[in-house]
Amino acid sequence: MKYEIKHRPSFALLEVELGPGESIVAEAGAMTYITPNVRVKTRIREGNLAEALGIKLFGGQSFFVNEYVSEVGGGRVALAAAPLGDIARIELRGSEGFIVQKSSYLASSTSIDLDVKWQGFTKGLFGPGVFMIRVRGDGDLFINTFGALEKLSLGTNEGLIVDNYHLVAFSESCSYSVSKFGGLKSTLLGGEGLVVNVRGPGDVYVQTKSPMEFASWVASLLPSQRGSR
Repeated sequence: MKYEIKHRPSFALLEVELGPGESIVAEAGAMTYITPNVRVKTRIREGNLAEALGIKLFGGQSFFVNEYVSEVGGGRVALAAAPLGDIARIELRGSEGFIVQKSSYLASSTSIDLDVKWQGFTKGLFGPGVFMIRVRGDGDLFINTFGALEKLSLGTNEGLIVDNYHLVAFSESCSYSVSKFGGLKSTLLGGEGLVVNVRGPGDVYVQTKSPMEFASWVASLLPSQRGSR
């Protein structure tokens, strides 16, 4: 499968060239365009509707995915995410995978397994609105970010503290714990909530912009309900 990431870093678009019979799985709603010889199949990755509805209510997003399959002659698929930001490829080989924020998942090879039943997702360990999935398999994983993407490689026992809304993904080989940022005063006055303490070895991907901070900024520009009357 050949691919190209265009218009980065702010308005990234993933364009995939599929050979005859090749396919790629992508988040529902990510399609920008396809050529006529690409067939689209929508399915529920979890395997049953009840689980999918539960994930939609719990995680704020559905987890329907589209599978794009090229027919005779091959085809082309272009994918983009809603947030303004970059797209990156992570090459997965073997059983050692990545822990990825669900909202950062864009697309993957059909051989990649997205484990939404992983406890970090089902128990919401990372705070309201932030849910992680475990990704394993042999193939390509494409993630999207809000803002620019920063990759940091940690050595053995090397640590990093990341705001949960800036965390995109980290190697499954890393250990982690989730905690509050400082004391109550720091949490209230410092504008920080939960942070993830990641310890290597492995790679950590962070995004330069926080969706929660952006939402708060937009809300501050809107007229208040009282003032609009």
